[in-house]
Amino acid sequence: MTKIITITNQKGGVGKTTTTSSLSVVLKRRGYKVLVIDMDPQGNLSFCLGADNVINATIYDVLRGEIRPQFAIQHTATVDVIPSNILLSGIELEFTSAGREYLLKNVINSIKGFYDYILIDTPPALSILTVNALAASTHVIIPMVCDIFSVQGITQLVESIAKVKELVNEDLQIGGVLVNKFNKRILLNKEVKGAAELVFQDLNIPMFKTTIRNSIGVTEAQASQQDITSYDPKNGIVRDYISLITEMREKGM
Repeated sequence: MTKIITITNQKGGVGKTTTTSSLSVVLKRRGYKVLVIDMDPQGNLSFCLGADNVINATIYDVLRGEIRPQFAIQHTATVDVIPSNILLSGIELEFTSAGREYLLKNVINSIKGFYDYILIDTPPALSILTVNALAASTHVIIPMVCDIFSVQGITQLVESIAKVKELVNEDLQIGGVLVNKFNKRILLNKEVKGAAELVFQDLNIPMFKTTIRNSIGVTEAQASQQDITSYDPKNGIVRDYISLITEMREKGM
């Protein structure tokens, strides 16, 4: 069964795009068939995975019904991608009828049989784009960084996810909160992580044991439109994502 995973957090700068891109390429290196869908109008994920979002079709064209989803998939040097661009920001105003939260789900249903994993990157807001991603997904991964504002924001986000689960996707599960840009040498990082563990445990919010370290190598790889496993295969962050995948499989993801 295809695992459809949304990576989301309404807070910016927590590593949603980095998580989506790095996880996708490491999954592919582990032998899985992977598709990435960029649902962020900024198109940063499309760029760092080497997908064209100017000349070729994007998820915007697919959601509007102007092109079939299989014809919008780009087979890049990293993974398969359906890119996005700034036109996607108009979806909120263009689609106002009932059922608009299922647009992406209907798209994915026609292609999910070809993939083991479909990863969806989302904008830093709980917009109709994010709701579409959640409505189409089996699981959610919530990236966070070790500051107190991230912890506060996640408790609010989990309430929103629960509402989506209640109203549009009863099968949706929170896979876990993923600590990004973690530096165990920084006392504040350790303190916030410890506090988050206590808060999330009390609220019954799952949290991955795996943490993802901060690495300039990932930023350099993205800037050069390369995947981290090719750009710097010995980088410790690759081992972090391998550990994350192992933990995901243990969770049934």
